[in-house]
Amino acid sequence: MIPKDPVMLLSFVNLKLRDFYGSLDALCEEMELDRENLREKLAAIDYHYDKERNQFV
Repeated sequence: MIPKDPVMLLSFVNLKLRDFYGSLDALCEEMELDRENLREKLAAIDYHYDKERNQFV
């Protein structure tokens, strides 16, 4: 279960990317998340995935 609140979602996703997953694709595949839906939710609070940093900034 992932957080519904966008700010909590940001924190959750960045923690998972930092500690467990080498890419957004790996996280979405393992957790069975819709990548575009996740990106849209975080873009709504002006955060975008940075592949080089492997986090939403």
